[in-house]
Amino acid sequence: CPFVRKWYGPGAMQALQKEAAERGITWVSIISSPPGMQGHADAARANQLSRERGATPAHVVLDPNGAVGRLYGAAVTPTIFVIRADGMLAYMGGADSIASTRTEDLIKAEPYARDAMRAVADGKPVAKPVTRAYGCTIHYPNQNS
Repeated sequence: CPFVRKWYGPGAMQALQKEAAERGITWVSIISSPPGMQGHADAARANQLSRERGATPAHVVLDPNGAVGRLYGAAVTPTIFVIRADGMLAYMGGADSIASTRTEDLIKAEPYARDAMRAVADGKPVAKPVTRAYGCTIHYPNQNS
């Protein structure tokens, strides 16, 4: 997905993952694409992608039936959720404020995900707890699958 590449290509997502780890935040990447659809990965491929990208999530969850993605209402990728230590959802939405695939927009964009993560880590309220997520549509399998 070009929207995911916007973040991983220049290392912005990796930097966010590193900051999360430094602040004691557990970063979980969830892959909700079913077999045969864009973004699908089995465990070996998911690990390979993390290595190739220099990504350092604490965990990668494979969600080929879309159960976790549907539970949180994720419709596009990337969608960011920041969950407080007490299990309460503190933020959901876009990684940033500029809905584009251009890496140069990262510098100009409001860093929604980073700001939310920092607020939660510092025990403060998230200024914008819900924003518009943008990206490639997640194609969930039929719920009867």
